[in-house]
Amino acid sequence: MKKIIFRKLLLDCLTFFFLAIFGISTIIWVFQAVNFLDIMIEDGRNYTVYFNYTLLNFPKIISRILPFALFFSFAYTFIKYEESNELIIFWNHGISKLDVIKFFFWISILIMFAQIILLSILVPKSQELARSKLRSSNVDYFEGLIKPKKFNDTIKGLTIYAEEKNNLDEFKNIYIKKNNSDSGFQITFAKKGIFELKGNKKILVLYDGQTLNQNGKNITNFNFSKSDFGLSNMDSHLVTHKKNQELSTINLIHCLQSILNIKKIEVLNCYKDDPRNIYKELFKRLINPFYLPVLILISLLLILNSKENIKYSKNKYLIFFIGFGVIILSESSLGYLTNDLLRNILILFLPIILTIIIYLIFIFKLSLINKNFK
Repeated sequence: MKKIIFRKLLLDCLTFFFLAIFGISTIIWVFQAVNFLDIMIEDGRNYTVYFNYTLLNFPKIISRILPFALFFSFAYTFIKYEESNELIIFWNHGISKLDVIKFFFWISILIMFAQIILLSILVPKSQELARSKLRSSNVDYFEGLIKPKKFNDTIKGLTIYAEEKNNLDEFKNIYIKKNNSDSGFQITFAKKGIFELKGNKKILVLYDGQTLNQNGKNITNFNFSKSDFGLSNMDSHLVTHKKNQELSTINLIHCLQSILNIKKIEVLNCYKDDPRNIYKELFKRLINPFYLPVLILISLLLILNSKENIKYSKNKYLIFFIGFGVIILSESSLGYLTNDLLRNILILFLPIILTIIIYLIFIFKLSLINKNFK
């Protein structure tokens, strides 16, 4: 009977949790996807790159939403069970509150390890793939590069400006500056320009203009009535080196070993003089998930008092306030990490200290309840 009851309670908690996390994550992903339209429009990328990039950011959104969704889902389920008198059925069937606490504590450990896997493996890999999609893609949505009365320097070494665009999709009074080398450039003026499809590529065709070429001390110019200006094989101002959030956890650990002089390993983006960013990234992936058992234990504080208790409503809001405070603490504690590893020890052990404190509160409260019951 106990297994059936525990299974039912766990299923309700997890069902609400998965609905909450995927629902909230999807809403955030949609809003973020709208912001990522700049990748396609401003940076000249095509729809395939845009879709892959936005989709690969979904695991990161889930990892950020998970603590909030977990606490809210479990707390809401326990409140729902209490207000519908279902928890009384548990106690009447000989299930102790300490059994429930122990059961969900071990469930929280499993969820914690799932979050560690998500943060240390899936999220970095998806972020690295997302950035690699941008790094390996070409600038091929050229129409978005030219905006009337706005200088655009998205492409490296290229600045484009057009005075206006008419109803025929013709650009008027176009200015283009292209850097050919460290000591040379090309400036082109044209009265009119329009994108035309040639083969399977679009070419910017310029009419009635002039081109100035500067190479060292030599300057040449020529007039043209029609000229094709190719924009293929050009790169945008995209950061090409990997960020810490894109590095694998193994590489970050190797970097930490190198910083602590445990092992001499050459690792990308590993700066011994400023290890704080490495500490923060490892903390986020490996230590922050330890706050998840804390959040579930806080939500379990709701089962200590029944709804008949005069302080039930007050305690309910207090527990929600404490839970959200712990979520804020887990995120803000990253900002207190320093370059000195020894000074970070207290922050590293803070979630474990909180877990022990809350568990001791349970022991004290339950012993007090048993005394009053006797």
